[in-house]
Amino acid sequence: MTDRKLALEAWESLFRAQHELFDEMVKDFDDAHLSQAEYDVLLTATRSPGMTARLRDVTSNMLISQPSVSRLIDRMVSRGLIAKCPDPEDGRGALVRATDAGARAFRTLATVHGRSIAERMSHLDDEELRTLRDLTEKLRNHS
Repeated sequence: MTDRKLALEAWESLFRAQHELFDEMVKDFDDAHLSQAEYDVLLTATRSPGMTARLRDVTSNMLISQPSVSRLIDRMVSRGLIAKCPDPEDGRGALVRATDAGARAFRTLATVHGRSIAERMSHLDDEELRTLRDLTEKLRNHS
């Protein structure tokens, strides 16, 4: 059985590390033309085949409520960052596709943000990074 005290210590350390890293990396968005939420939408879309993702997949990757995602998507459509259309495979669903302008804005910010992430994570060696990735995936996939 897992040591409860150790589990709490590990959780607190993970939580504090995430919070401190997030506070540092949020600065990447200060002068950007995208918010963090818009970046997350475009991250999901641009990594999908044809830069098109199901809205439900976008929503599942976000840390905000479904109604908030819907409002965000509508704002992004009006800004020309994404296009939205019905999902031909799911009559109740929708697809979002990164526009050329959205993909360009994403790539510009992704370069800066990726550099920031790599710099902060460089305190870990490759084996530690693999271990961290594997452990966090294990935690996420267990729920």
